[in-house]
Amino acid sequence: MQGKIVKGIAGFYYVYAKEDGDREGNVYECKAKGIFRKDNIKPLVGDDVEMDVIDEEKKLGNIIDILPRKNALIRPAVANIDQALVIFAMTKPEPNLNLLDRFLLMMQQQGRGCIICFNKMDIASKEEQDRLLSVYEKSGCKVLFVSAREKQDMDKLRELLRGKTTTVAGPSGVGKSSIINEIQSEIKMETGSISEKIARGKHTTRHSELIAMGEDTYICDTPGFSSLGIFELEKEELKFYYPEFEEYENTCRFGGCVHVNEPDCKVQEAVEKGEISRERYENYKLLYEELKQRKKY
Repeated sequence: MQGKIVKGIAGFYYVYAKEDGDREGNVYECKAKGIFRKDNIKPLVGDDVEMDVIDEEKKLGNIIDILPRKNALIRPAVANIDQALVIFAMTKPEPNLNLLDRFLLMMQQQGRGCIICFNKMDIASKEEQDRLLSVYEKSGCKVLFVSAREKQDMDKLRELLRGKTTTVAGPSGVGKSSIINEIQSEIKMETGSISEKIARGKHTTRHSELIAMGEDTYICDTPGFSSLGIFELEKEELKFYYPEFEEYENTCRFGGCVHVNEPDCKVQEAVEKGEISRERYENYKLLYEELKQRKKY
């Protein structure tokens, strides 16, 4: 039987599988064959797998093969992700745009598209919404404003997630759990038999988990984050992760311009004219300086 790993804890993998005509599907508690360890292959949440069912009543099985991956993210450690949904609040707490830009950079480095979702639009001003949109409208990401509490524009969010596997991330206090609870459909996954040692909670520390929302639609809930370092990247490469710079790339006076202090830099001119967000640009300079100062080992 084929299925998808939706959770992994302490060497146990929970595989969601749905047979033809089965609306809800089931979750099987599985162990991975020793051959994976021998080949230094670790099953990941999000992996599509082949499994042998060893006890249908107790929903137990063994993973016998991992199907080819489309991709594998490093942080969070998940496979076959189509896109990322990064959730920040518009207010309470105020959005940390430097942290948001770091997350966008991390996902771009891993080749994934991103949806920026700003929550709590019901208690924020229209001016703040306009400001945030102006900062990110040229970032190459979809930008959405919602209210989980008032259920505003949640249908728009569901539509962006339909038919895809989406990793969800955001700092604490932004309403991430409220949004995830709201966008889930009425589909309930049967969890099957959970082993006694997992039920005791000894191993239920921070982990990623896939939640089935509908046909071929999953969301991956990840632990909240408060800081992100930059992955391996040369400072001269950073500019290529800012889509709003692209149209000015070959128009600066100097070839190889990194758009920081060079004269006749068209990116800096575009910032002064308001064609590029100053906040995004200032964050770019901070990240560039961080890469410049980073010690090489």
